[in-house]
Amino acid sequence: MSATATVEDLGTRIEEALRLRFAERAAAAERYGTDFVALWQTAAEHATGGKLLRPRLLLDLLRALSPHGLSKDETQRAIGIAVDVEMLHFAFLLHDDVIDGDLLRRRRPNLIGTLAQRHGVDPSEPVLHWARSSAILLGDLLLTSATIGFARVDASTDTRDRLLALLEHTILETVAGEHADVALSDGVITPDLRTILATSAHKTATYSFVLPLRAAAVLAGAAPAAEEHLAAIGGHLGLAYQLQDDLLSVFGDADRHGKDPFSDLREGKETAIVAYARMTGHWPSIELRFGTADLTPSEATDMRDRLRECGAEDFVRGLVQEQLAAASTVLAEAEADGTLPPAVAHTILQLASRIEGRSE
Repeated sequence: MSATATVEDLGTRIEEALRLRFAERAAAAERYGTDFVALWQTAAEHATGGKLLRPRLLLDLLRALSPHGLSKDETQRAIGIAVDVEMLHFAFLLHDDVIDGDLLRRRRPNLIGTLAQRHGVDPSEPVLHWARSSAILLGDLLLTSATIGFARVDASTDTRDRLLALLEHTILETVAGEHADVALSDGVITPDLRTILATSAHKTATYSFVLPLRAAAVLAGAAPAAEEHLAAIGGHLGLAYQLQDDLLSVFGDADRHGKDPFSDLREGKETAIVAYARMTGHWPSIELRFGTADLTPSEATDMRDRLRECGAEDFVRGLVQEQLAAASTVLAEAEADGTLPPAVAHTILQLASRIEGRSE
């Protein structure tokens, strides 16, 4: 398959493969009753139709690492792994929603909220428990499915072993990041800037950027040195992406990014924005209502303005630029020593540009 054809139908093919995967699971669920089938069908509705950031990143980089193009079999194998990466992502989202007690995602009912609403607009606690339990169990199944997908990939033993080692590391580090994130939210550990940045890197950057970049390198048969450079680049880009996400949640246009405006301030989420504010004279006035569920729009707007006045917004924007610059430095070094080809540099720089200019 030519590179041009892959670009044109990449999103469509990934989406079709993802829908097929869920359809197969729903069909297999039929012997266990209609409720279990409905769970898979509902999951498919929530897992499909998105941006497919991670699968697209994997395929884009694999094409950049394959100057002679990808064969039909190579493309199909890569799409399969890309779908596994997306299912891993959805599994983490499900578990995250349970941990946070969320019923909404981007101002729409998430899987838990959708399941609960089927039993009325004001579901009882037993119904909510069932819905959350369903999300936990489905997340476990998706984690298992992704692992099996990596283990069954049609590739050499060495490639399969490298992919499985990568997946194991990704799951371990992401869970460590989530564990620390909960500890931060519950006040178990001190919310200093270093800890918050490390948590963000482990919880988000590892599986959202490092995993697809390294997986592409493994599938392309790239040298370990290339994989190491891509891991470093992915870490910097992933942290920049999360920091930008934190900025959007507080200072962005909610109508564009689609998230619940000021939800981070209501939840008391410990971000780099808040870590910086804690070190300023503005913090006592911000702290009064920070982390209160009944925070009014007026109070939230005032808190946002104080965060801006104390320099927190500019500080975190500076951190984003530092991470993007660090990624560019690693990329330049890898390109200079011949570890990564120019096509990879083009792909990475395009990604960095999109992160820098994010508004949603």
